[in-house]
Amino acid sequence: MSSPSDPLLNMLRDAAWAKSLTADQLARVEADTIERFVPAGGYACRKGESVDYWVGTMDGLLKMSCVSPEGKIITFTGVLAGAWFGEGSLLKDGPRQYDVIALRDSRLALMPRATFHWLLDNSIGFNRFVMTLLNERLGMFISLVEFDRMLDTTARLARCLAALFNPHLNPGISLKLKISQEELGYLCNASRQRVNISLKRLEEAGLVTVEYGGVTVLDLDGLRSFQSK
Repeated sequence: MSSPSDPLLNMLRDAAWAKSLTADQLARVEADTIERFVPAGGYACRKGESVDYWVGTMDGLLKMSCVSPEGKIITFTGVLAGAWFGEGSLLKDGPRQYDVIALRDSRLALMPRATFHWLLDNSIGFNRFVMTLLNERLGMFISLVEFDRMLDTTARLARCLAALFNPHLNPGISLKLKISQEELGYLCNASRQRVNISLKRLEEAGLVTVEYGGVTVLDLDGLRSFQSK
């Protein structure tokens, strides 16, 4: 197998879970992990397909979602550069239960299933990292059920934004987030127009400032607890 490119090597070596690996363990990860490009609108993963890789986002923006039997799109979360996902699917047999779609051109790191399980068998630090990810995702999905059913668009947008700033699921994210209103709409299942109105309300509440092509978070705790009056 050809050697990974420098950006891929950098991502692997900078990952939080890599810090606990031995030199030999990291060398195997670097040799086995491959890179894949997904254009905007393309599928990084499809519901129903076999789960062959643990996936890291080198750059770009993805959304994790599925479609209910009634045809409703349910978006779980956004996946930013530096994040890894799919560990739960690798830990059980059966096909993938959700889609992952690129909202902008994205590059992915793909660690084969065999390598992922080999690390689980040989690295206590990697085990702990994966357990933390699973726990954080569980908490995120529980809160998703609440705000998707009970909150209006502005409050949902606030919680959606706040969810992106989980340091375990999206490590290294800056409070100055480069994201378009259209992309935010995809993440919280709202039109661009509704997102624009909701961002103005959050800005008036002193929680964010809105710039062209991005949002700066001023009060993360306020976003997490925001309720429309």
